[in-house]
Amino acid sequence: MAPDPVRITIPAIGVDAEIVPVGLAADGSMETPDFGLAGIYTEGPNPGAKGPAVVVAHVDSRDGPDVFYRLKDLQPGDEITVARADGTTATWAVTAPPEQTDKDELPADRIWNATDAPVLRLITCGGIFDRSIGHYEDNITVYADQQTA
Repeated sequence: MAPDPVRITIPAIGVDAEIVPVGLAADGSMETPDFGLAGIYTEGPNPGAKGPAVVVAHVDSRDGPDVFYRLKDLQPGDEITVARADGTTATWAVTAPPEQTDKDELPADRIWNATDAPVLRLITCGGIFDRSIGHYEDNITVYADQQTA
């Protein structure tokens, strides 16, 4: 079991944010953190434990860009670092360009794939903003593999 994550940094896109726990909302959807924060999905493993750890954050708000505003700009090889409550850190490398999918077609089988490797998934909103419902139509997902020391 990996220690609880407390902070995520992604130098390539200027991310440096506190991580807080998020679970499931009453309607069964994943909760999202408050603006300015990233959220670790507590129904899955912590980053560094075996399996896919998922971190979510908002892309923006009426006040401007938020934590994952530039998530769509990540490139293979870009580094993601997660600081943990015990003072250790773990580093991941992005494995593919970000994937954009319709919110109704979130690739759950690829995000929560069966793997014994410690992998990381970053998710935010993207695509076209539908003003009539106040939400983006798509999700952006980034896949990353843990780097060994």
